[in-house]
Amino acid sequence: MTPQQPYYLPIDKEIDVFEKTFENKMPLLLKGPTGTGKSRFIEYMADKLNKKLITVACHEETSATDLIGRYIIKGTETVWIDGPLTKAVREGYIIYLDEIAEARPDVIVAIHPLTDHRRELYIDKLGESLKAHPDFMLVASFNPGYQRGFKELKPSTKQRFVAVSFNYPEAKLEQEILINETGIETGTAKKLVNIGNKIRNLTELGLSETVSTRLLVDAAKLIKSGLPKRLSVHVAVVEPLSDEPEIIQALRDLTDLLI
Repeated sequence: MTPQQPYYLPIDKEIDVFEKTFENKMPLLLKGPTGTGKSRFIEYMADKLNKKLITVACHEETSATDLIGRYIIKGTETVWIDGPLTKAVREGYIIYLDEIAEARPDVIVAIHPLTDHRRELYIDKLGESLKAHPDFMLVASFNPGYQRGFKELKPSTKQRFVAVSFNYPEAKLEQEILINETGIETGTAKKLVNIGNKIRNLTELGLSETVSTRLLVDAAKLIKSGLPKRLSVHVAVVEPLSDEPEIIQALRDLTDLLI
């Protein structure tokens, strides 16, 4: 691994799937909870394949215009500026639309022709259909558990993608991730992973999100830098999970017993 290469620990066959999906010029959908390594995986694969990557963090205001481009006034002229999607299509980049279900519906409409045999982008304002560069790849992600009952991808959209599910790694793999990411000692990594798994099983608390690997990495970094272990877990794991005083106290009591 080169010093610049992102660290990523394969959980299953996702690297093989990505490589063959790219080779066959197909779009890829990553499904799974926040903090399970989806974004890191894309960074790793772009580096591995030596391809440029554009990441767009989608939100409720993200529109097709934001992705495709717009005219702007420059001096006395009106100039067209490519958006990130158009740039990726033209130049053969990998584009990663993170949490695509959060975006406005016109985004889904805009990407449809890129997700089938046409592999083209229609730019309405230019009256132009742009054929995708051979190296262009569209990758999107969404969190099915979080979106359920709120914003969901239609089956007709999901079926345009090859899809891979991400979840929390098994304990030994998660410990290895913490150690490699932070240099923390094995015993502490094991305790942090145990905390993560205990909280993940506390379904009665009704947490909208549970402990991600990312939160455990954050706690490990704080511990490694000298912050007391219990305080590190409180601020990096417990506090981000809830704003309810009773739930925070219950989680603090639990985690204090485990580290």
